[in-house]
Amino acid sequence: MEYVSTIKDVQKIYLMKKIMKKKSTRDYVLFVMGINTGLRIGQLLHLKVEDVVDNQGNFRMFIAVDNQSVYLNEQIRRALQHHFQTNTCLQHNYLFQSSRGENPITRQQAYRIINNATKKAGIKEKVGTHTLRKTFGYHAYVKGIAISFIQQRFHQSTPSETLKYIGIEKAERHKIDVNL
Repeated sequence: MEYVSTIKDVQKIYLMKKIMKKKSTRDYVLFVMGINTGLRIGQLLHLKVEDVVDNQGNFRMFIAVDNQSVYLNEQIRRALQHHFQTNTCLQHNYLFQSSRGENPITRQQAYRIINNATKKAGIKEKVGTHTLRKTFGYHAYVKGIAISFIQQRFHQSTPSETLKYIGIEKAERHKIDVNL
């Protein structure tokens, strides 16, 4: 497996969102869900509309993916709302449905979508579908989420493995600052 980078610069993330939203709401939702859930690309691509929206049209707060409960935060719900306002999606449709049929887009197509957007955003590092997952982990860690929770989400065996995966160097490991 080839190493891909984490998107650490928040401004680059905002720029990527803007680029993807302008191109395709489906691609925008893929990016937003990827960086806000930490799910693998295969898990994302197999989501259906009914997984994120109930029969009354309300967005679910949590979805079940491979025996995990995954929170759909406000960023995700806003992206989904924008997508559903501009596209007609049936409950049984894949959330990331291909324009060429009723199947989801492929991993290769997801890679091309992410790669093209990062190039347009001026990101020079090597990226791939794991970039979304790594970006989630990096920013969760930087915002104070315990590495043990991230490690559990990623099904990795040690905290050091998770830190390496999300691109945290030993020199970067932050100090805990608690103000009570």
